[in-house]
Amino acid sequence: MYIYDDIDQRIVDERVAQYRDQTRRYLAGELSDDEFRPLRLQNGLYIQRHAPMMRIAVPYGLMNARQMRKLADITRRYDKGYGHFSTRQNFQLNWPKLEDTPDILAELATVQMHAIQTSGSCIRAITADQFAGVAPDEIVDPRPFIEVMRQWSSFHPEFAGLPRKFKIAVNGAKNDRALVLTHDIGLELYKDGDGKMAVRVFVGGGLGRTPILGSKIREHLEWQHALTYCEAILRVYNLHGRRDNAFKARIKILVKALGAEEFGRQVEAEWVHLKDGPSTITQVEYDRVASFFVPNRYTALPDHDASFDAAIASNPAFAAWAKRNVHGHKVPGYRAVTLSLKKTGVPPGDVTHNQMDAIADLADRYSFGELRVSHEQNLILADVKLGDLFAVWEKAREQALATPNIGLLTDIICCPGGDFCSLANAKSIPIAQAIQEKFDDLDYLHDIGDIELNISGCMNSCGHQHVGHIGVLGVDKDGSEWYQITIGGKQGSDASLGTVIGPSFASTEVPGVIQKLIETYIANRTDEERFIDTVRRIGVAPFKAHVYAKEAA
Repeated sequence: MYIYDDIDQRIVDERVAQYRDQTRRYLAGELSDDEFRPLRLQNGLYIQRHAPMMRIAVPYGLMNARQMRKLADITRRYDKGYGHFSTRQNFQLNWPKLEDTPDILAELATVQMHAIQTSGSCIRAITADQFAGVAPDEIVDPRPFIEVMRQWSSFHPEFAGLPRKFKIAVNGAKNDRALVLTHDIGLELYKDGDGKMAVRVFVGGGLGRTPILGSKIREHLEWQHALTYCEAILRVYNLHGRRDNAFKARIKILVKALGAEEFGRQVEAEWVHLKDGPSTITQVEYDRVASFFVPNRYTALPDHDASFDAAIASNPAFAAWAKRNVHGHKVPGYRAVTLSLKKTGVPPGDVTHNQMDAIADLADRYSFGELRVSHEQNLILADVKLGDLFAVWEKAREQALATPNIGLLTDIICCPGGDFCSLANAKSIPIAQAIQEKFDDLDYLHDIGDIELNISGCMNSCGHQHVGHIGVLGVDKDGSEWYQITIGGKQGSDASLGTVIGPSFASTEVPGVIQKLIETYIANRTDEERFIDTVRRIGVAPFKAHVYAKEAA
């Protein structure tokens, strides 16, 4: 993974000192709330419903064991002993004291971490596939490319005051696990006919109040020009994006208003002035960054292991975990492992300080000291030997990190919702927990098969409910919390947006509604058909009819 040089470290240290003085002046009454607000947001600090929330960057979801231990230590000393991993591959503290936040940033800086550009109208942290570098279906390892983009976008003066926040995702595999179509800019890396890395460019994706999938504006872009082309996109957005209405300020609104073809034409016209300019990526610079992402020192192993096979045959619980939580690897004899943060009764994505310490130990012992954060709010050990999987499972199970539910109904994506967020219309966590409890039977879950359920507490869609096979959205209805249900959403290369099935439901009704949706799927599915496949084949009507049958009677 990328290691800071002296310049990187000095930039982060200077930002900490700057923020420390800004916070001192605010607490002394020398800065007003309005004056301090943009300063704290530039350092990842929000004011939530009950306390400040600090969002810490985990660039492209990659971190090391030392950084994980630092997060554990910070949650012990400055918070309530736990933190939250978000769909943006970031880490959030829910209860820090404002006066402690400069110290927290100083602690983070000692392990090459920060909270820069995790908030505000700027280019946010760039996200990636959690299996980057090890996925069997990978075409191009996107991590060096993203690191170049991260360095380019950090403190870029031209893009520090955009009309709204701006999100970029990069994918380098056949299967899109980075959700490129739901981002302001989505980049797909691939090999062209000459075997050279090239970039496919999408713009105008986003969820929230107006969910839109991105439009492709360029099929083939030479990788050297990726930064200048993105600069052209951002300049068109900066020039024409609305600043009079925050709900209509995202680039997706501009692309929709102009049309993708016209937007692309304006980008190409702007790019004429930028192509081959200072932001062109040289081979030397790319190679410098790529040198930090060399393959780990893998042991030459066969792609089978007798002890693993024996454990699978003799231990059904281990076999169930291996089926759901263990993933393929491009290197024979190795596998990637997902540590589930979705145990029933625990808010999805939450992790305690003790668990974080244990996860760091697992990474050090079994996965070259590295960890990944997934969009689905789980953690990944990317490089585990087949022969070590049973030991990893045993240790993970001791820490409640081995729930065998990855990709199943209880592997719920969920924002913090009304329990924490001041923007939320309704609570998310209690809904997730109620669904988990109703479907806690793992045998039944495995029979249902792959299904994605996403929950958001408001239209900002931090839980990405629009692209869940089943989406749950909290809405305000005469001052009460109600929940709107969608089905048919999907992330990935064939992404789709869900369709609302009908009127919203009270919180107590939601688990039963999910049950009826599952019943409709089971009654109509064909062999090997997933929930999303059945929805796409038969449409929403049969699901709606079964859910509202009682009301219609």
